[in-house]
Amino acid sequence: MTALVLQARIDSSRLRDKALLPLEGQPMILRVMEALGSFPWEAKILACPEDSEVSFAPLAEQAGFTLINGPKYDVLKRYCLVIRKTGADRIVRATGDNPFVFTDAAFALNSEASALGADYAAYSGLPYGAGVECVSSAALLRAEKGAGADEEREHVCPYLYNHPELFFLHRPTAPPVWQGADLRITVDTKDDYERARLLYTELLSLPPEKRCLGENIIAASRRFVGKAADNKP
Repeated sequence: MTALVLQARIDSSRLRDKALLPLEGQPMILRVMEALGSFPWEAKILACPEDSEVSFAPLAEQAGFTLINGPKYDVLKRYCLVIRKTGADRIVRATGDNPFVFTDAAFALNSEASALGADYAAYSGLPYGAGVECVSSAALLRAEKGAGADEEREHVCPYLYNHPELFFLHRPTAPPVWQGADLRITVDTKDDYERARLLYTELLSLPPEKRCLGENIIAASRRFVGKAADNKP
């Protein structure tokens, strides 16, 4: 079973409460769940710290996600709790600050990684903020035992890709239709958020099921960049 696991928390040092900032009238974290939930994952989990549970619980229910809480900074342990509670043998890891994640690319990457038996998989060449990581549960449980550095615990996967002698890593270049390494579509700062608001508006002309497809997001991003350049004094 594959579990789509979205990690998120309320507080952020650079943009406070960003997960709850609105995109067209709904919290950003809900928009992320709407996009990711549009594909047929066998389980959909929102993994958050305990101090975010009250804020996120109704949104997770609205989006059809199961909420599981765990340590705030030991996010690796949070993922391993999800594995133990769901019995998932594969995890697709996504983050709540990426409202324009390429859901079709995520599904394709996980299918590819599963067929290969890869412990860890991620595309290169995507826009910044478009990708996910696909990981075997066995690899994450092994990382939980071996990872000691704070970075390895908070960012979940560094122990895996820093130990290629222990794990089967699959890191292909993304297919051309999803390539756009020059684009930034994550939300870490106020400027990122303002761009995200405008980009989301740009995507509203599409049916909801097409707004989360990588090719359409790239096209809208490039239109937006072009309009911004045209409006410069």
